[in-house]
Amino acid sequence: MDIQIPRRSFLAALGLSVGTLALGIAPSEAHAAPPPGLPSGDGGLTANAFLHIAPDGTVSVICHRSEMGQGIRSSLPVLVADELGADMAKVKILQGDGDPIYGDQNTDGSKSVRGGFDDMRKVGATARMMLIAAAAKQWKVPAAQCEAKEHAVVHTASNRRLGFGELAPLAAKVPVPKSKDVVLRPRSELRRVGTALPLLDAPDIVTGRAIYAADVRLPGMLTAVVARPPVVGGKMDRYDGARAKAVPGVKRLVEMPVPKGAPAFQPLGGVAVVADNTWTALKARGLLDITWSAGENGAYDSAKYRETLLAAVRAPGKTVRKLGDVDSALAKATRKVEAEYHVPHLAHASMEPPAAVAKVDGNGCEVWACTQNPQGARKEVATALGLPESKVKIHVTLLGGGFGRKSKPDFIVEAAFLARTMGVPVRLVWTREDDVRHDYYHSACTQRLVAGLDERGKVTAWHHRTAFPCIPATFDTSKTFGDLPELSMGVLDWPLAVPNIRAESCEAKAHTRIGWLRSVHNINHAFAMSSFIDEIAHARGEDPRANLLDIIGPPRLMRLPELGVDKIWNYDDPMDKRPVDAGRLRRVVERATELANWASSRGSKKRALGLAAHYSFLTYVAVVASVVNDGAGKIRVDEAWIVADPGTVVNMDRVRSQMEGAVVFSMSHALHGAITMRNGAVEQSNFRDYQLARIGEVPRNVHVDILTNNDALPGGVGEPGVPPVAPAIANAVFALTGKRIRELPLTRAGVIA
Repeated sequence: MDIQIPRRSFLAALGLSVGTLALGIAPSEAHAAPPPGLPSGDGGLTANAFLHIAPDGTVSVICHRSEMGQGIRSSLPVLVADELGADMAKVKILQGDGDPIYGDQNTDGSKSVRGGFDDMRKVGATARMMLIAAAAKQWKVPAAQCEAKEHAVVHTASNRRLGFGELAPLAAKVPVPKSKDVVLRPRSELRRVGTALPLLDAPDIVTGRAIYAADVRLPGMLTAVVARPPVVGGKMDRYDGARAKAVPGVKRLVEMPVPKGAPAFQPLGGVAVVADNTWTALKARGLLDITWSAGENGAYDSAKYRETLLAAVRAPGKTVRKLGDVDSALAKATRKVEAEYHVPHLAHASMEPPAAVAKVDGNGCEVWACTQNPQGARKEVATALGLPESKVKIHVTLLGGGFGRKSKPDFIVEAAFLARTMGVPVRLVWTREDDVRHDYYHSACTQRLVAGLDERGKVTAWHHRTAFPCIPATFDTSKTFGDLPELSMGVLDWPLAVPNIRAESCEAKAHTRIGWLRSVHNINHAFAMSSFIDEIAHARGEDPRANLLDIIGPPRLMRLPELGVDKIWNYDDPMDKRPVDAGRLRRVVERATELANWASSRGSKKRALGLAAHYSFLTYVAVVASVVNDGAGKIRVDEAWIVADPGTVVNMDRVRSQMEGAVVFSMSHALHGAITMRNGAVEQSNFRDYQLARIGEVPRNVHVDILTNNDALPGGVGEPGVPPVAPAIANAVFALTGKRIRELPLTRAGVIA
């Protein structure tokens, strides 16, 4: 089938003329060095490392973040263009390679827009000031009498006008203003910020023109796949490669480096088959005869480990949050509500498995990869090859999903090692099975919660214990307690209106590679917190909505003392700048339940609603899920309402799509997600046994509402929609069936289809 989408008209909707793509943050670096990636030598204006204006008026903008479907290449450049006063039809977006000149390029933590909002505006404002200065000098008028709009500088009093292209060579001779002197426009002058803009990459993606890492071809390139130890920390005792070598097209079998110490971003070891093409390499890999030794993680059994975590939360841990006197309040409580929750290991399972192409020669190493973290990849490759970082170049391709997996550059190091060994470019391919079985897994987690209620049913005590192998253990095997960022995701920062609170972190040793997965530990903690609040509602005989609002308490700004913590990780922002706002959490709850018609839609035997809310990545989200009984005893998710308050919005269409995607992404984990391990090895291998939500399971309607809040700084968008989805579904299942589900995935409970 020939799919034709009018790309020109699609781009016209955004006002772009683009081809390829990236952005970064160092406006004061302008002219300091020839910036990578931008046009040069045409006499135009290079205002900084991110922006160039050619004499023909073309504005080139670098996007330094990775595009993986979240639409960052359709959002960040808008900030630059709006500040500049550019005509978007004359803006060209370029993808930035990994380079320190762009500042932090790690595309994770939902921070690209919230972290770069003012910086990207400064990129455009710097050039605008230089253009205005050049025009004012030309006209011999004060700069204050000139303004930049519609791709030109205008002297309002005389109605004289000079286009950006005409001015660019003159502006290139104007001193670059210092960062502190750059003046941003009033927000009211940002014409496109807050509007709905289309996904720039969509036409290339749906027509197959988009270039992913596995699509890259270099002259003389070979293809490699790796047989890796099934257990993290395992080693190859022996192998017989005779049958593999006999496959026509196989060039060489290469023993991979044996990892040392903590896994970190090292390759896992094993044997690589390097061949003419992917099919040959895979066929030969299947003929390798290898004997592995499992190492100290060979006894890891995730089912038994669940019991270890359960024992951990039934014993005292390290106190990490303390307000009032929980023990005394519990002793005086008229009634207690107690529950334990468990979330298993999860895999990232993006549609595109990891892939990288590497070339090593006398000039250094050059890599094309689907990476979320090109600077991290650059550092790891340089270390592995013994090269200075300046000799490593990382080109970022489009990503077919990432969800945190592609911020770990182990696969890129593999490709670089093989390219150096073979002396020719090598394309390293991971299969779906490789990806599922050798991931950096989301941590399994068990939690215990106890609430004390007084004679009026008011919650007077809150006791929360959490145990999970922590992400730092991937880099230091001695780490056995959750660290501050992990605990700040739903344990330390939940705005509870409870006078006595104690949270404890309990010990848990890691036996596999633990990594960041979209919304990270908010998944575990939101599931337990929002499920438990729903349990309290039913114990109190209270409507879950009223109970949730009661536990959130009145609108107020909560800083460290109010939360009962000495310190917190606030998603890299200071608490005094962005305190936890209970009022904003209340408002998303009120709006979601209003849209779902909560009051009159809860009492059917065939349909029920569940509610959950969570605060993460500086954004407030509430979800109402509707579940229905199909009449044959099976339940499915019928409808969902998701309401977010992310503060200032740059691209409304991208925010909405991120919330829609979060519902489906989280449903996959809630309904099906579970990586299990036996004898240290992962038991799942592909989508047939690590199932994602399929079309028939997706709600017939996902209603999204974004509470615009231009008085607030931008919050995260990519991740905060995920956490409340699973508990909202579980609470709806309870409302319909009376069956409380305290362990994910929900399909294991046997009631959901």
